[in-house]
Amino acid sequence: MLIIERTLWFFNWAISIIIIAVIVLMILRLIADQMDLNPFGWTSRTIRRLTDTFVIPVRGGLRNFGGMNPDFAPLVVILITILMGYFVSRLMTTIAETLAGVLNGVQRGAMIMVVGYILYGFLSIYILLIIIRIIFSWGQTSYRNRVMRFLFKATEPLLGPLRRMIPLLGWLDISPLVAILILMLFQAAVAGTLLSTGSFRTF
Repeated sequence: MLIIERTLWFFNWAISIIIIAVIVLMILRLIADQMDLNPFGWTSRTIRRLTDTFVIPVRGGLRNFGGMNPDFAPLVVILITILMGYFVSRLMTTIAETLAGVLNGVQRGAMIMVVGYILYGFLSIYILLIIIRIIFSWGQTSYRNRVMRFLFKATEPLLGPLRRMIPLLGWLDISPLVAILILMLFQAAVAGTLLSTGSFRTF
């Protein structure tokens, strides 16, 4: 259990460092853009080289998303980074809690609890994948993006049939919300049956 807890702490610490680094880089990018530095100068070239990987795709997405001002791209990158950091942290926490619950069940010889934690963890991860796909779709991320392809292949088996069954609410596709509600109901059922005899939170 201690190894899992320390590993989770390390992952969360690393995620926090990455988020802070991206925020600092985006702030430097905003300052450099506002100061109108010489584009051929060392400072401007270095900042652009470090930030273009994040800024250019977001800037293109803002242009396609209702003609929004592409100058806001660094701020949007900060927002996306914080959101993705949060969801990755939640994903790591879910995996760690699932592993801890499975190990606890194995030590007790409670196989029902083991199955319950595996099911609950799988449902939690699937819900997170759907939420991340929603965020990526808002940003109009292309299917050519590897992460988007993975999210599509992982979640479409559930979202596809629901989308055919549930009509659009105006222009809004509510099938992901319905899918999340269904999965949460299954989670409640698993917690209330297979995990009702054990400690639900492991650490």
